[in-house]
Amino acid sequence: MAMHPKRKKRLIAVCLIVVAASAAIALILSALSSNINLFFSTTQIAQGEAPIEQRIRAGGMVLENSVKRDPSSLKVEFVLTDYANEVTVEYTGILPDLFREGQGIVVTGKLNQSKVFVASEVLAKHDENYMPPEVADALEKSGHSDKIEQQ
Repeated sequence: MAMHPKRKKRLIAVCLIVVAASAAIALILSALSSNINLFFSTTQIAQGEAPIEQRIRAGGMVLENSVKRDPSSLKVEFVLTDYANEVTVEYTGILPDLFREGQGIVVTGKLNQSKVFVASEVLAKHDENYMPPEVADALEKSGHSDKIEQQ
């Protein structure tokens, strides 16, 4: 039984719309997944849960007496901790004015093969009463929520 020409045109049009919509959705999902920055605590990074060489965010406290600045460049190395585990962070650039030891921060970057976090961005809290929610959660999970009030 042959299909009527009008029905055939409608079927082709519907199929083209479905294919175009599927392609658009696939492109949107691909773009969104490449821009997602997953958050990891220092404990998760230390336990190997964070992916290597993938853009992620990490949060914790800057360990006291851990900041080492290169006098000939803008390179800074410091230790990020949730007081249960520690991760070494390397950053090249100008740190935020509010960056200091003993403070909660969030860094964005990649974990290299040596388990050193190479940061592309460092975010510091904006006043004395603010703690990034991710950092507060990580400290709470590690049993060091008392450090939040000290801030």
